Amino acid sequence: MKKKILIGVGVLFILLLIVNSIVYSNKPKIALINIKGVISDYREILGYLSTAEKDNSIKAVVINVDSPGGAVGASQEIYRAIERVRGKKPVVVSMGNVAASGGYYVSAPANVVFANPGTITGSIGVIVQHMDLTKVMDKIGVKIENIKSGKNKDILYPNNKLTPQQKKLIKDTVLDVYNQFVDAIVKYRKISKEELLKVADGRIFSGKQAQKLGLVDKIGNLQDAIDEARKLIGKEGKQAVVVPFKKQKPLLEKLLGAKISLDSFLSYSGIYYLMKF
Repeated sequence: MKKKILIGVGVLFILLLIVNSIVYSNKPKIALINIKGVISDYREILGYLSTAEKDNSIKAVVINVDSPGGAVGASQEIYRAIERVRGKKPVVVSMGNVAASGGYYVSAPANVVFANPGTITGSIGVIVQHMDLTKVMDKIGVKIENIKSGKNKDILYPNNKLTPQQKKLIKDTVLDVYNQFVDAIVKYRKISKEELLKVADGRIFSGKQAQKLGLVDKIGNLQDAIDEARKLIGKEGKQAVVVPFKKQKPLLEKLLGAKISLDSFLSYSGIYYLMKF
């Protein structure tokens, strides 16, 4: 009897999903994508952005950013993907608590950027850390020898004391990546390169300060960003349905309310754009 009830509930759930899908498919949509935490693994976000770009029923994209930044390469991947989306449909960013360094970098290419008055943003800069433990290792009598192919292969190893030449090599790389950051901002934000360079020294800004500088467009929250997306869509905006993009649970997990791995089922059947706090 219990099995029949479970099967019946499962069938009803699937039918509701199908009906819901049919109803939603006939309406224009606004995709809501979250970028949360340190930016490292970008593939999931790229998948969401690719879907939003290709799905003709999605008329605009709202991206909720709450991130202190992260890896340079990952931030640049997301930036480029947002560029591609905005070439086809409006993209609006809503900054949450923090959208700094790489979090700001990925926000820059949006058509419109919102920040709360107290959002922490900015922190425009690049950082590479090197920890010199040579004195500590000498004190405790530990010696580590690096067998390397070239003199700079262990340049950031903690048992290596940086030479002036090595410090210059790292600084040159940091400055190159920093200039990429600056160019990426001035491409879409309302600030000249000359003015940006005056404040792009790693300092942070409140949302209100960032608006005055031209780094963000408007003061407002996530709902304001969604309302802006509706306006940018045009006459279809009022009917648009907001669709959150998030990792979907497997159907069996939804039905049974528990995490099910394939194994368990079968058994029963660098360089960083980063602000540190």
